[in-house]
Amino acid sequence: MTTKQKINVAFIGCGGNARGHGRSVSRVEGVEIVALADPSENSLAAFKENVGLDASLRTYADSGEMLAAVNPDAVVISSPHGLHFQHIMESLDAGCHVHTEKPMVCTVSHAKQVIAKVEETGLHLLIGYQRHLSPTYQYCRQVVQSGALGPVHFVEAHQSQNWYRNQQGKWRQDPFLGGGGQLNDSGSHLIDILLWVLEASPDTVFAMIDNLDIEVDVLTAMSIKFDTGALCNISIVGHAYGGVQEDFSIWMEGGALYLRAGKLYRQEKEGGLVEVPAADMPEGANKDAVFIELIRGERTENPIGVENGLRVIQLTEAAWESAKLGMPVKVDLR
Repeated sequence: MTTKQKINVAFIGCGGNARGHGRSVSRVEGVEIVALADPSENSLAAFKENVGLDASLRTYADSGEMLAAVNPDAVVISSPHGLHFQHIMESLDAGCHVHTEKPMVCTVSHAKQVIAKVEETGLHLLIGYQRHLSPTYQYCRQVVQSGALGPVHFVEAHQSQNWYRNQQGKWRQDPFLGGGGQLNDSGSHLIDILLWVLEASPDTVFAMIDNLDIEVDVLTAMSIKFDTGALCNISIVGHAYGGVQEDFSIWMEGGALYLRAGKLYRQEKEGGLVEVPAADMPEGANKDAVFIELIRGERTENPIGVENGLRVIQLTEAAWESAKLGMPVKVDLR
């Protein structure tokens, strides 16, 4: 039996999200978590306990100190959004492959610098947009890209959660650490999957945004025109109750796809609404396992790479600018 290449992984940011990555990574054969970095002693202790790591595992308050001392093969970044750029760049400079949580970074300028650094180093960078690996969204992308139901005419995407109340007093509502509000947080997933499924370039965006009584966006109503002529409405509702709710609809010349409460439905001209069975969908994958496969050369293509991160922040910045000006703006894709 072939022995898997050993991969030493370190973590930057050890909150609740990181612990999920930690449990996932630790299940991959040949992977060892060798160090943790987080300014919070409580977060470091909770990570060790939750992931089942030895209490003697090396921990650091400063990520740069950890990278210099430990020299890991790869880093998983789950720090606040506004720190992603710093942590990505220092990890790449240290020769580490990077798996960063979304959004990749919070400005177009930073995204372009990250892309240049990845090209310079030849290292892998994977972003935590796990919907790329979801059977449901892979099916939607295949239908759209194959043209099986004709060209896309209109898309409607909606996301809601109790973000305004649940995140009060926390870093996600800090303008720097959060790198924006709900649009750049959970809403980032919706922007990403829209762009990925359509594989089209947004031409013009018109956004209206309400911060309510905090410093960052909570509610966003956004309309987009793509270079293909397709139109789209996106609703980001950060002032709802309950957990995350997400709907996604794609109307094409010959039919439509509707994602409702985790179930996918297909409709064609000559038929009613039919739920798409799991057997008809592609096989899904775990993003942490995919990251390790990339490092080992077991995958030749990165399914969630730096270009995806750039496209998301390009559209997000344009939406912020549109809301500020109160008028439609062109999306700068240079």
